Amino acid sequence: MKKLRVIELFAGVGGFRLGLEDTDNYEVVWSNQFEPSTKTQHASKVYEARFGPQNHRNQDISEVPTKDIADADILVGGFPCQDYSVAATLNNSKGLIGKKGVLWWSIHRILSEKNNPPKYLFLENVDRLLKSPSSQRGRDFAIMLKSLDDLGYAVEWRVINAADYGLPQRRRRIFFLGYHKSTPLYKQFKKAKPEEWIFEKGTIASAFPVTSTSSKMMTFDITDDLVSLSENFNLGEKLSPFLNTGVFINGKVHTTKTTASYVGKRTVLADVLQKESIPEEFYIPIEDHDKWHYLKGAKKETRTSKSGFVYHYNEGSMIFPDALDNASRTIITGEGGKSASRFKHVIHTKKGLRRLTPVELERLNMFPDNHTYLEGISNTKRAFFMGNALVVGVVKKIGETLAEKIKTT
Repeated sequence: MKKLRVIELFAGVGGFRLGLEDTDNYEVVWSNQFEPSTKTQHASKVYEARFGPQNHRNQDISEVPTKDIADADILVGGFPCQDYSVAATLNNSKGLIGKKGVLWWSIHRILSEKNNPPKYLFLENVDRLLKSPSSQRGRDFAIMLKSLDDLGYAVEWRVINAADYGLPQRRRRIFFLGYHKSTPLYKQFKKAKPEEWIFEKGTIASAFPVTSTSSKMMTFDITDDLVSLSENFNLGEKLSPFLNTGVFINGKVHTTKTTASYVGKRTVLADVLQKESIPEEFYIPIEDHDKWHYLKGAKKETRTSKSGFVYHYNEGSMIFPDALDNASRTIITGEGGKSASRFKHVIHTKKGLRRLTPVELERLNMFPDNHTYLEGISNTKRAFFMGNALVVGVVKKIGETLAEKIKTT
């Protein structure tokens, strides 16, 4: 089989590309990375340094004409979590524009405007997507599913915690795959019973096996137009109707709660630590230890807000220093820098307490060592990249399984 051609959007420093091209089944033919809030496009610079500038665009995707984007078999990306509500309608068959600057609608535009739209979609987001916004739990995901249905795609999704499958970081993300109705895989999907696809036959189930934690399979229709969904979906309900696993085909949702089923090697934090000597800047001076202990510890305090409002503040303690015999906690974008923080990783070594290095953070996301190393890119910025990135091993495994199914279906 010749390689599947890939469009990579919201590329960051290239996590999707690393995972897919490592399987030898995919070739990225066009990529885009643009950070609207920064003058220097650091992530795009790293991307170009690693993969070359060919067919890479560092421009706001909503301003890139669809005709400039290469045709491809699959569109991939980890798009930003925003408010996906529908702002306006058009009088033509394309039907619909979402709020300006909301990047989901850039994906929608590309899929709707291409003469040969990608046959497959492979997208990633934070698991909060299934229950946002708080005023209409699940509305944003419902809008996405319906907009893909209107464009001829069926969708399967799963919230995957990488550590549940032996990978080095406890990072929960929703992954969803779309299959265009013109593909043999769509036809197989349509023929299968929803529970068969969710537990056995689906791409995600084949890559990352699960067991059921509930006999309940929730089923409901999403048939309203996008404007009605935006205004009315799940209004006034406390819980999202979407559970951590599900499928959506022909306007019908089937969703259930599943648990990872995995027996095998597990990578823990100790496994990723650098063996060579670590620069002094990563060690925490003894005089700062109290500050770190305070931030990591349990608190019951009376605090006063800037406006003078007095309130009670409670939070539990965190494991400090971080356990070396377990997968690491989730890396966040504020991981870098010397200042004390509740959320940064700290480990105990013979030489004292220290923060994690950029290479160790790269390893937690399964990136090659020094992937983000580039002149002019600070260690704090490198940590920020990893807080935004995904666990490459998850992408690789789903990518391998999808390519195999495309070959054999």
